[in-house]
Amino acid sequence: MSYSYNHGSILVLSGPSGAGKSTIINKASSEIGDYYFSISTTTREPRDGEMDGVEYHFVTKQEFEEDIRAGNFLEYALVHNNYYGTSMKPVKDALSCGKLVIFDIDIQGHRLVRNKMGDITTSVFITPPSLNELELRLVARSSDSLETIKTRLSNAKEEIKAIGEYDFIIINDEVGTASLEFISIANASRLKMNKEELQNLISLWQN
Repeated sequence: MSYSYNHGSILVLSGPSGAGKSTIINKASSEIGDYYFSISTTTREPRDGEMDGVEYHFVTKQEFEEDIRAGNFLEYALVHNNYYGTSMKPVKDALSCGKLVIFDIDIQGHRLVRNKMGDITTSVFITPPSLNELELRLVARSSDSLETIKTRLSNAKEEIKAIGEYDFIIINDEVGTASLEFISIANASRLKMNKEELQNLISLWQN
């Protein structure tokens, strides 16, 4: 008797701003199968050029608050009178379709995902080889003020302390190599079984 399963899995990416997470995902996207990149839900109005389901999931305040009461958010916050949060509804829909769900979230977000769905979660911390290299990259991309760069570097010093909480570490020294490492991890993460599937396998194996 053979046993097959077709569930989704979760891959959490964390790391300092400027580590190259988006670049790695884009370079590896054609090699990791069908995936859903988790995006935030918000009640603010779309800006020019923004599309629902691309930059954000745009919903009404009433819809957002109904989902809060239903417990459908991994996390949420009220910022300048608009809600922002990570809705579990599109995540669950993607998982039910057998997709790999990718989160690009901070350390606290990683802990929340682990707490809720740890049995199908794999996590990766992506970082440049050093704090000095991170500073060079942040300065080179010319998108942040010096004060913002200073804040990002300060945050990175704290983020690196949680590196041991992650399953894998990718040192993004060369993006081609880092992307290959990411592909290996992403494809392996799909092999994780949830608790129900493990119990089913045990039962089938014994009979």
